[in-house]
Amino acid sequence: MSYVAIGPPTEFNGTEPLGGDSRLTNLNQWFAEGDTAYIMISAAMVFLMVPGLGFLYSGLARRKSALSMIWATMMSYSVIVFQWYFWGYSLAFAPSGNGYIGNLTKFGLRNTLATPSPGSPLIPELLYSFYQMQFCAVTAAISMGAIAERGRLIPMMVFIWIWATIVYCPLACWAWNANGWGFAYGVADYAGGGPVEIGSGLTALAYSFVLGRRQEKMMLNFRPHNVSMVVLGTILLWFGWLGFNGGSSFGANLRAVMAYWNSTLTAGFAAATWAAVDWRLAKKWSMVGWCSGAISGLVAATPASGYLPPWASVVLGIVTGVVANFSTKIKYWIRIDDSMDVFAEHGVAGIIGLLFNAIFGADYIVSLDGVNSSELPLGWIQRNFKQLYIQIAYIVACSAYTFVVSLIIAYGINYIPGLKLRASEEAELMGMDDDQMGEFAYDYVEVRRDYLAWTPSHKVPAVHGDGDVESGAGTAEKDGMPPSKQHGISGHSQMLEGKDPEGSRSQSSGEEHPKNPREGIQGDRHGIAYEKLEKEKHGRGTTE
Repeated sequence: MSYVAIGPPTEFNGTEPLGGDSRLTNLNQWFAEGDTAYIMISAAMVFLMVPGLGFLYSGLARRKSALSMIWATMMSYSVIVFQWYFWGYSLAFAPSGNGYIGNLTKFGLRNTLATPSPGSPLIPELLYSFYQMQFCAVTAAISMGAIAERGRLIPMMVFIWIWATIVYCPLACWAWNANGWGFAYGVADYAGGGPVEIGSGLTALAYSFVLGRRQEKMMLNFRPHNVSMVVLGTILLWFGWLGFNGGSSFGANLRAVMAYWNSTLTAGFAAATWAAVDWRLAKKWSMVGWCSGAISGLVAATPASGYLPPWASVVLGIVTGVVANFSTKIKYWIRIDDSMDVFAEHGVAGIIGLLFNAIFGADYIVSLDGVNSSELPLGWIQRNFKQLYIQIAYIVACSAYTFVVSLIIAYGINYIPGLKLRASEEAELMGMDDDQMGEFAYDYVEVRRDYLAWTPSHKVPAVHGDGDVESGAGTAEKDGMPPSKQHGISGHSQMLEGKDPEGSRSQSSGEEHPKNPREGIQGDRHGIAYEKLEKEKHGRGTTE
């Protein structure tokens, strides 16, 4: 199929740097209207992945940090919009001879209007730059999983600006810029296994390493606070991912349809496989497990959906479901608290997708877009055996560069006065919503954070202005009472005073937890406190 048969109404003449003067020439004539409309819709679909990630992370976190995760993902979008307009697009896609990063010839979207885009001559570069901005924004939003329940918000936003400039933009240049070393080397990365998936997975791992682990005493009995929100986030991600992978064909063509099919096949099989692997442990089905498998499958399809035949996507989904599931254990081996499993579900799954391109990639899938016609063999099934070491070299380069540079940026920001990355222990106890925002995902949380924190015991000493303490029956006034004494849960009171809660293991003394795992600050302490209160009420009622 020739370019003329599927090209725009008028072939671009290349005489004007911006495509022409819009006052004298119809600049739309250079482009295919159907392809342009399709990529515009795809860009809007990809945007929905950002709030989708917010809902996903919010549901996986505890209730007291739920809103902060949504805020972090949405604010990161604002940061990336500015960074990409300012110089991000230019550093990633402006022509440069060094092969590692672009120049500033497109600073502030200068010289970016109606010339054919680097992705396809059938859409304008202005649209291409907007579509690629959504990719950078999604990568940043994925990385937000690193701050869950202990990271301060503003330092993370500073980190994201710097990270987008010196980590994401070089990765995007390597993979997709016509002058990038990866592009010239023959790397097969369809929609971002390197820049998006390895970029987010290794960034989150590095940032989590600098933040440190969450308090062990607060991790007992940890579980996602709202699985329904996890499902909502996953469905939004799946919908957006079809625009992410389908739109990376840069036209309404058969390769886009193939990417839709491959993404859905990989995600569906990975979700079922992950759920089955989880079932072997508890003999119960996990909705969170299904969502985790679907996401890891979509991640693996990101670099591969535009290269693989459908049968290979089925194999990819099954392999990803197993490997990514077991990869969630890596964080325990290396003792890095990757709280949202970003490394396992994005970094590892993205690597799997890139490796599958080397084995199952096919040139006839690439040629389905009608623009990138190629007769060169791609993967092992076409006897192109050197593609494997090309992919491995690319994976190693992306992983090492992302982790090391992200680590340096995070450490550097952490030493700037006022930009310490981690919140205090007291803030972690209260939750990031209370400490960082002053707003809550649920109205009742502000009042009923702990049942006994707002319901003082019947005999609490009232502290008067002169310092005298009066004890007596009835509810005491809380005016003048230290905040720690207003908590009915003794473990919380002691932690607010900087003491080890009774019954917890002290790192210095090595004291053991109580034999009953439901006592103290561990276990379902809210339920136990309420049970005791109800028993006391019933006991008093019987005696009276």
